[in-house]
Amino acid sequence: MKTYNKFNFFKYTYCEFTEVSSDIFIENPAHFKSKSDSQYYYTPEGVYRYSDHWGRVANCRWKLIANNKFKNQQMHLGYAKWTDFYHLNDTERLFYIQIDFPNKKVSFKHIGSSKNNTYFLFSALEAQKRVKQIRLLLKEDKWAKYYTTDINELRQNIISAYVNSNTTIQVLKQQFKK
Repeated sequence: MKTYNKFNFFKYTYCEFTEVSSDIFIENPAHFKSKSDSQYYYTPEGVYRYSDHWGRVANCRWKLIANNKFKNQQMHLGYAKWTDFYHLNDTERLFYIQIDFPNKKVSFKHIGSSKNNTYFLFSALEAQKRVKQIRLLLKEDKWAKYYTTDINELRQNIISAYVNSNTTIQVLKQQFKK
């Protein structure tokens, strides 16, 4: 496994930063400021990032695990350990999809962040597309009006099948109509 540090963490990586409330930059000047005004402060254990954009960052995918008040385009301070960075490319199947049915939330994670290796894996692009479709299934009810099954049970069955196969959502919806 590749070791990341301040010299290579910004090259094709996936990471989940955790929002932190203390402002590291009050007492310490940023070690680096990007062209897009993101600021970075390095420690031996990890990196602080103060930025108004998260998600796709240049050739990386950096998520911010934040409180409910998170809004992109507003400045947030996140921290990640060097061990939280994982290699990213567009062709390898390195991501799994995680569903929280009771709270109607979905996200995708890097397989390196889990000790469980039984997940069905997708490329980053495919996982992102599937997450978008799952969010619609969790949010809307219109699509289920022609089914006789309880919508919550139907959602769970279709989405579970969707995250554990390469089958399209349209095919799964047809299969559950029978």
